[in-house]
Amino acid sequence: MLSNTLLALILVFMAFRVGKSILLNFGNELEPIFIFIGLAFILLIGPLLRWYFKVMTIPSFKIQKANILEMLPFLMVSSLSLLITKDWFDENNKEAVILFGSTLIFIYLHFIVYIVLSYRVLKQVKKLEISVYTKSQKAIITWLQLLVICCIIIWVSYFLNIIENTIPYIIGPVLYSLAIYFLTYKAFELNSVDIDGNAFKTNDDDLFFKRITNYIIDEKQFLNPNISLSELSKLLGLSTQKTSGIINEYSKQNFNDFINHHRILEAKRELLSKERENYKISSIAFDVGFNSLSSFNSAFKKFVGVTPSVFKKENNITNS
Repeated sequence: MLSNTLLALILVFMAFRVGKSILLNFGNELEPIFIFIGLAFILLIGPLLRWYFKVMTIPSFKIQKANILEMLPFLMVSSLSLLITKDWFDENNKEAVILFGSTLIFIYLHFIVYIVLSYRVLKQVKKLEISVYTKSQKAIITWLQLLVICCIIIWVSYFLNIIENTIPYIIGPVLYSLAIYFLTYKAFELNSVDIDGNAFKTNDDDLFFKRITNYIIDEKQFLNPNISLSELSKLLGLSTQKTSGIINEYSKQNFNDFINHHRILEAKRELLSKERENYKISSIAFDVGFNSLSSFNSAFKKFVGVTPSVFKKENNITNS
């Protein structure tokens, strides 16, 4: 997947950048060429980050030839590093100080601009006319938000260091390492390496879920004790597998839990209703669509955390 390739490149180039920081902090008289090339890698990370965000949010996104022009700053600074010698960095060489300072500021401004551009790509997702985000879409949004936050933390740590050593230089590599461990954990948790922008591909699933919620919730078909997945699938003209997948993706519940969840919500309303205060629990159980008291009690405890009897006592409802 292109998304995983871009992410791998971002991490590799960031590792080169951090490696330079470690050598500079613990080594002696690091050659200027390594310093400049290490900094130049940041000019690669920015464009790659923006492309990664596009791949993760735009269906079938492809890198165009025009995008390659974004590599020019990296090529320029890398080429410049080949012309720099250690002698040129004499402390009395004002031209060297000005050149290095200007390059450093440009590189970090370049990176923060691309972080902002990447975040703007993410914001575009929220402008899509999606009534309910799927699990994959939510995972992508959460993952990219975390990635932006980690990039900003790393950027701030390095930027504060170049401002009169506001924080120790080694803090940058340390924060990067912590960020990578954290992102690795979240990547597996969110399963972000197995999804990409195709999760936002326009399809009819959103429309079908609207029809499902309208039929089941708005028309209160969940009260029907005979409601079934096969019946609902026939109504939609879909296979039971497809209907089940849509419900699972959008509601984060299987069909039975989806139905029972709304039955229990209705049962709670009836148990708390003064008009129904003299009704037995079994009566309400059958009224909301359950075929047995035991299945009602099990579902009630699953969604509410307590049995119907305890729920009534907690709400000062004495009749049962």
